[in-house]
Amino acid sequence: MTSRSQLPTKIETALALLESARARHHGSMAVAFSGGKDSLVALHLVRTMYGGSVPLPVLSIDTGVKFPEVTAFRDRLAADWGLDLRIVQDADWAAMAADGAMPSTNRLECCRVLKVAPLRAAITELGLTALISGIRRDEHETRAGETAVSPREHPPHERIHPLLDFSETDVWDYIRTFDLPYAPPYDQGYRSLSCIPCTTAPGKEGQAASERASRNPDKEAVMAQLRALGYF
Repeated sequence: MTSRSQLPTKIETALALLESARARHHGSMAVAFSGGKDSLVALHLVRTMYGGSVPLPVLSIDTGVKFPEVTAFRDRLAADWGLDLRIVQDADWAAMAADGAMPSTNRLECCRVLKVAPLRAAITELGLTALISGIRRDEHETRAGETAVSPREHPPHERIHPLLDFSETDVWDYIRTFDLPYAPPYDQGYRSLSCIPCTTAPGKEGQAASERASRNPDKEAVMAQLRALGYF
């Protein structure tokens, strides 16, 4: 566990990374924001870098089956912070998913249709050369070897990871230090949030053992393939 005394150093490193990306990519960056705790901290770091505003597109993948409390929080924060929020989705598939008709029972194919393909299309459409993400190295084994600046090919762009060396404790310390609002499900015991069909309610056996224990194991098992396709 990282002590809170190390948080200022991690913040300084994260801001330096973002400043470097800002110098390289100018106006062709965006920041990903799911409404979850990690992307909230990444978004606030970007806001800090720009002196209290976020003059970048804020991309939010919406599958149609996200927690309504999370999307409501996302939309409220977008209004409060004046964000240029861009909802990233395949509208037809998202509407079908919301009605209970998921694209596939195969988790890899479902995520490809609802998340990966819309994200890749948005990056291309906006002409982005960099996307800032709130992923953390310790959250999943497939991210353990990730780098702070990660070149991607389809489409060509860089992923910028300012929270890569943050821990779950660091994230919550940051949120408390800066008195940030956050999505209500965390107060219900959730530690990690995905789509509703892929998130187990708190209190299930084994959930306390791992931050992502609430995630559907079938989806967790294909994370490496998802990331190869362009997922976070």
